[in-house]
Amino acid sequence: GEDFPFIFVQLASYLKRTTAPVDDSWAELREAQRLILKLPNTGMAVAVDIGDAKNIHPGNKQDVGTRSALWARNKVYGENIPYCGPTYKAMLAKNSSLVVEFDHCYKGLTASDNREVTGFAIAGKDGVYHWAKAKIDKNTIILSSDQVTEPISVRYAWSSNPDCNLINSAKLPAGPFEAKL
Repeated sequence: GEDFPFIFVQLASYLKRTTAPVDDSWAELREAQRLILKLPNTGMAVAVDIGDAKNIHPGNKQDVGTRSALWARNKVYGENIPYCGPTYKAMLAKNSSLVVEFDHCYKGLTASDNREVTGFAIAGKDGVYHWAKAKIDKNTIILSSDQVTEPISVRYAWSSNPDCNLINSAKLPAGPFEAKL
């Protein structure tokens, strides 16, 4: 019936890593997958952080299975546990920055590898994306770039094989997304 739960795995990272922000068909597909979550009883395991540049079917099935199971345990079986990474909630412009708010932060946001937060790009009205400096502030990320004075859009992990490292306190990764003011 209509209430049958449907949990799927988002496309993992694949192919060569790019050094500049790009338009990317794999990122477009991941965004289409993310938008499926608007439908009732759907869940998505993010796998952008556990792919393989040389293999379209990455070897790490353990984390994929664990992340899928967390969705099921929370949404199907009602366990009160963290089940997904930070998800885009809202955005506003502030001075020459974008402030992006996330759901599912639990006890906070951090980088998975002790570096600065990576993977965010912002664009102004010209639609040209530039890498953004990202600063964590509670459940938000403040994004800025010297090349974008009036940012109106953001992309995170927007490539076939992105360098991205945003996670929540449950060590679950943020998934790729695109948003515009």
